[in-house]
Amino acid sequence: MPERRTTPRKKFDYYMRVDDDDAQKLLGHMVQVSAIGLQLETTVPLPLQKDYYLRLELTAELADHPFIIFLARTKWCKIDDIHPNLFHVGFQIMEITPEDSRVILNIIKKYGS
Repeated sequence: MPERRTTPRKKFDYYMRVDDDDAQKLLGHMVQVSAIGLQLETTVPLPLQKDYYLRLELTAELADHPFIIFLARTKWCKIDDIHPNLFHVGFQIMEITPEDSRVILNIIKKYGS
């Protein structure tokens, strides 16, 4: 399948916890991020084209608040090639405040490789 991504994603070694803010439960851990999307590693498959309010837990070195919340939509979901009990889910960021968008860019700068 040809690459359709227009904004490069950054991988990082630091797993960041991501919760479903509506359900108040862990959804997965962010393993890649770009200015317009992210990839989560989860233990369950997620339905496609579903909107979630994602709550991303932050450290003090990233922001002066403990988390950000933004709206993201699932775009794809696949089983991990090595660990079949894990899933990788791609999200497109649909709504985010300018301040929280700067936090995402800071995460990319600080942890991205």
